[in-house]
Amino acid sequence: MMHGIRRWPPRPHPPSRLPAERLWGGILSALRFARHSEIILAQLVHTVACSGAGSALSALLPMIGQRQLGLGAAGFGLLMGCLGGGAVTVGLVIGRLRARAGPERLVGGGCLVFAAVMAVRALVRVPGLVYAALVLGGGAWMAVMSTFNTATQTSAPPWVRARATAMHTLCALGSFAIGSAFWGALASAAGLATALCTSLCTALCSAAACMAGGVLLARPFPLRMGQAQEVTQVAPWEDLFVAHEPLPEAGPVAVEIGYRILADASEAFLDAVSRLRAPRGRDGATFWRVYRDLGDPSRYVERFIVTSWADYLHQRSRVTAADQGLELRVRAFVVAGKPVTMQHYIAER
Repeated sequence: MMHGIRRWPPRPHPPSRLPAERLWGGILSALRFARHSEIILAQLVHTVACSGAGSALSALLPMIGQRQLGLGAAGFGLLMGCLGGGAVTVGLVIGRLRARAGPERLVGGGCLVFAAVMAVRALVRVPGLVYAALVLGGGAWMAVMSTFNTATQTSAPPWVRARATAMHTLCALGSFAIGSAFWGALASAAGLATALCTSLCTALCSAAACMAGGVLLARPFPLRMGQAQEVTQVAPWEDLFVAHEPLPEAGPVAVEIGYRILADASEAFLDAVSRLRAPRGRDGATFWRVYRDLGDPSRYVERFIVTSWADYLHQRSRVTAADQGLELRVRAFVVAGKPVTMQHYIAER
């Protein structure tokens, strides 16, 4: 590790003129980003579901090894070694597998394989078959969890990448810990030593069903890698002109962006501008809405609120190339010669 750091030293962080984020504000901004980013939210949901269901295998492995297979410490070590060996083997080729199959197919297949391994582990009492199944299970686990980790890191812009990785780790390890306690409690529900093997099999089969059912999350939460334009930060459209810049902690700040649009383009304009809700909220807005001017039907106002002036400055710096593409679609409906206007308001009372 030290050799790698010396050979590829980290790049120095470019200096920033933006006010520093406070700890609580940084946490809230990361949670807000995850809530409004469809890519990150889908990855976190998948991570929680797969880690919670898959934790049953590791949680119940010692007890099943002793009760069903009659293994001691050496046998249990071999069981764990099979899991690790499968994970290391797949880790050597995971890049090629992901490029060939795609993240969604790889995760779906890995979940089904791991579910089958848990079912085999619950029902089969032949050590050789169990060892072989655990090798496959370790490989499937590595394929699934590393894909989630890679997808999270490649789908988050630089300003929130470390926090997105922390959320992924929290979801993976937190659900693994909670799931382990749950499956252990379920397995010991019978409370009798004579019925313990049956309870263990029931718990593992239930976990396998949950793991296989996690494949159905692909429809409401599609999994994909982020694209370059979604993580590349760019300069905002307009320069910031204010007579007297507020203090960083002043706020809330209300921002109004006015558009005078072409005749008979209201529906298409509203459809385009509605797509800005997610990036505005993802980058810091706590409120967002579009208004129509009752005195001028061709004029619309986009209004959003940010907690403080410092948060608004950070929001401006977080605009990506994909966000600007959405704004460009909105500006295509603006009447020629009628520039887009932007006004800022600071709360006084």
